[in-house]
Amino acid sequence: MSSPGIKPREHVDMMYISIETAIALASVLGNVLVVLAVCVNRALRNTTFSFIVSLAVADIAVGVLVIPLAIIISLGFSTQFYTCLILSCLLLIITQSSILSLLAIAIDRYLRVKIPTRYSLIVTQGRAYVAVCLCWILSFLSGLVPMIGWNNRDAIRNLSSSSEIVCEFTNVIRMDYMVYFNFFGWVVVPLTIMIILYAEIFRVIRQQLNRRAQATCDGERYYRKELKLAKSLALVVFLFLLCWLPIHIMNCIVFFSPEWGMPKFAMYTGIFMSHVNSALNPMVYAFRIKRFRLTLIQIFRRCMLCKPAQPTACPTSTPGLTEKEDVKL
Repeated sequence: MSSPGIKPREHVDMMYISIETAIALASVLGNVLVVLAVCVNRALRNTTFSFIVSLAVADIAVGVLVIPLAIIISLGFSTQFYTCLILSCLLLIITQSSILSLLAIAIDRYLRVKIPTRYSLIVTQGRAYVAVCLCWILSFLSGLVPMIGWNNRDAIRNLSSSSEIVCEFTNVIRMDYMVYFNFFGWVVVPLTIMIILYAEIFRVIRQQLNRRAQATCDGERYYRKELKLAKSLALVVFLFLLCWLPIHIMNCIVFFSPEWGMPKFAMYTGIFMSHVNSALNPMVYAFRIKRFRLTLIQIFRRCMLCKPAQPTACPTSTPGLTEKEDVKL
């Protein structure tokens, strides 16, 4: 027996809800640990990890807000048009903040290898915080565009005179907005810029290493560390691309060739692939960034095993680490 206003769920719906719930739990737990690790370890409190924390906050919001809202919307309950539209816009805002945080990380790493001597003067912590705020402001502005008119209100009004509608994402969000504005404008363009930036980062690093980093051991060590971190962060971008392209490609198919149709199972697969990306990022940090991994181990020892934290083995002559050594891999 179904609840009022909610359609009877099919088997595929229940499987979708179960998978989404597991993804939400993994995303929240993993990204809370990311934020906690940065708070605990001062060596991780640099400009790059400011953007990584911003990305982690967006991924926490995916687990806490986006996935529950996606599940609620998938149930097809009846509500006012603008209530459903606000819920759908929240999904767009939070997911958009992820890609802008990734773009900010790519720009930060590019400046770090392109102008290493002036980097600390140009990219200050204060400016990093401003950039994080700007990412979220732009996410809100782009995600709220449907609220100012680019929505399906006129189509719904023509179809029915009822004050309530079945709350589904495609019932309130126009597909031309999702394809032209959201995908081409706010996904393809930033991802293209990121690919170009990381290609240039790897080119500069390889060039410097081939020159033996201007014949200095410190320079070579610096660029080797940058190469390792750049590979880790490029992997995060690649996983974002891998997880998000399917749902956007399906949106394009629905928009440009509606006669083909799209099976519900395929759409659900695309949706949870986009959400699982939020749970993957902490795994990348843990497996690829040594200092981050050691910090997580210390947190686990203190919180789970009730053991005192072991001090990190560091030379006694390194209390004043330079900017170039604040991310140890």
